[in-house]
Amino acid sequence: MSGLTRRLIERSWQRRWCLWLPPFPLLLAPAALFGATVALRRGLYRRSLLPRTRLPVPVIVVGNIGVGGNGKTPFTQWLVQLLQDRGYRPAVLSRGYGARKGPRPLRVDASLSADDCGDEPLLIHQSTGAPVYVDANRARAGRRAIADGADVLVCDDGLQHYRLRRDIEIVLVDGQRRFGNGLPLPAGPLREPRSRLAAADFVVVKGEGKAGETTMQFVNFRLRRLGNGALFEPATFAGRTVHAIAGIAAPGGFFDQLRRLGMTVIEHPQPDHAALRAQMLDFGDDLAVVMTGKDAVKCRPFAHSRCYALDFDVRLDDAFAARLLEKLGRGQKTARHPGLSAVQGPAGV
Repeated sequence: MSGLTRRLIERSWQRRWCLWLPPFPLLLAPAALFGATVALRRGLYRRSLLPRTRLPVPVIVVGNIGVGGNGKTPFTQWLVQLLQDRGYRPAVLSRGYGARKGPRPLRVDASLSADDCGDEPLLIHQSTGAPVYVDANRARAGRRAIADGADVLVCDDGLQHYRLRRDIEIVLVDGQRRFGNGLPLPAGPLREPRSRLAAADFVVVKGEGKAGETTMQFVNFRLRRLGNGALFEPATFAGRTVHAIAGIAAPGGFFDQLRRLGMTVIEHPQPDHAALRAQMLDFGDDLAVVMTGKDAVKCRPFAHSRCYALDFDVRLDDAFAARLLEKLGRGQKTARHPGLSAVQGPAGV
């Protein structure tokens, strides 16, 4: 499938009337089969007819019920830093989408590239310093992390990985796209039905949330030169034309953000997790090239002096952090978890 065809299909997911245009009627039967398979699989796990693994430390799952572009990676970075600030030793478990094959679990370190471990695991490790383990078998990765000293596990994009039991589920939602036409893949954007949200502990919305949801905002934008890490205020680029590269699930949001910061954008959307190479950064002019943080970890080894990443901070209200920590057990003087001895921690947030 070409990139253009994929983008047209993904845009159509936001419009129900597109379902009556070719080739979308052909997608309805596969979508029904996909939805039924998802429901059957989850039901088998819920009834313990498929084996599930309980690890001896708390497991927090961060995921989404639809396709990407919901702010999952920035939220995971925020969550890991929150846990570190409260005295935890968190480790992140990731499937490592796009990583080359090799021994598993793979612990991410400074010697690895995005080709070795995947772009998101490398970004999370570089930004937080937390240990990140790549393995499609999350339970195996979790055991390795615990042996290395982790006392809480953050399962990145693990909502549908039911083999690993979890203590807290956090679902990310894009506030603008929400659930599109409400249909399962491939006719719509959903991996699981909207009713799945009722079973989650928290629903975090990138943008404006609704009642019962937590709003997540991106603030304090700055541009970071890939070569030397120098930081620049967005106003430095206001009124300038830039090339913008986004190898993420919803690149339109990134391009729109650059425009809100005052830039004129020449768009270069790439498939999510796309492999980027040096020649893809050369557009035959002297304009700046601005990319996402996820793309920057792939491009840094060969980036030229006009390459920048758009960095930002994640803002969630203090009440959400307090509820999350309380549910995890660190809001009290001691926390207990099946198989985990009492852990001393701060009494409050």
